[in-house]
Amino acid sequence: MPTTPAPAPSTLAARDWIAGLERGLSIIETFDEAHPRLSALQAAQRCGLTRTAARRYLLTLTHLGYMATDGKLFWLTPRVMRLGQSYLESARLPRIVQPFLQRLAASTHETSYLSVLDGDEIVYVARNGPVRHMNTGFVLGARVPAQVTAAGMLLMALKGPAAIDAWLDARTALQTFSEHTITDLPAMRAQLQQIRQQDWALSEQQLDLDYRGVAVPLRDRMGEAVGALSIIMPMQHEPSGDAVRRVLPLLKESAQSMRNLI
Repeated sequence: MPTTPAPAPSTLAARDWIAGLERGLSIIETFDEAHPRLSALQAAQRCGLTRTAARRYLLTLTHLGYMATDGKLFWLTPRVMRLGQSYLESARLPRIVQPFLQRLAASTHETSYLSVLDGDEIVYVARNGPVRHMNTGFVLGARVPAQVTAAGMLLMALKGPAAIDAWLDARTALQTFSEHTITDLPAMRAQLQQIRQQDWALSEQQLDLDYRGVAVPLRDRMGEAVGALSIIMPMQHEPSGDAVRRVLPLLKESAQSMRNLI
C-alpha cells in the first residue's frame, strides 16, 4: 500500500517544520521486504510525490551513500543501518535495561528482550540470552507485527480502549502467520481487554509454532509504560501454566526494580 508523508505534529510551529526532511525520510521508509528496489516513479507513487521530486530525493540520498542505483532502479545501502545504530548506541533505556535482561536470562535460561511499540509493530531494542534459530530471528532492531507477540499485544492493550477500537476499526481482517494467529477482530478485542486488565500478556505459536512469549510492562517513575520486558522460549513440553509461573514473577520483579531508574 502506498505510504504518505506523516502530517506535521500539532505541537510544532509551522516555521520549524522542514518538509524536505520529512519527504527524504519517507523515501527511505518506502523501501521494505516487498519493495526492495524501486524506480523513481514507483517511489513517487508510494510516497505521494511527483516523479521529479522523488528522483531528486533518491539522487541526493544516493550521493550521500544511503542509496545505490543502476540508473533505473534504486535500493538502500548498509549505510542506512547507521540511523538505527545511532539509536541503539545513544538511547538511555536499552543501557539501563541490559543488566536486568542479563540476570533474567541467567535465572530462566531463556532469551529476554526489551521492546517498544512503533505504530502497529514491535521493535526489539535490547536482548540477552541464548541465540535460537526462530523463523523470524529477533535480532536487535527486528520489527514484528504487534498482534502476534506478547510484548506487542501488551503495549497495544495499554494504549487504552479508544486506541484499541481505532486500530481494529481500521481493519477488515488481521494477517495470518500461523494456524494459531488470532485473526478474528472480536476475539482480538477481547484478548486485548483481558491483557489490559491483568497487566501482562502471553502469546503462543501466533508467529512461530515452536515458541511462546510472556511480557510485562516496563514503567517509568510516573507510571507510564515505556516498553515491554519479555521472555521468549521454546514451547517444548512445558504447559502454559508452568511456563507463566516460572517466568512471570521474575519479569515483574525486574520491571519493578527498574521503575525508579527510568
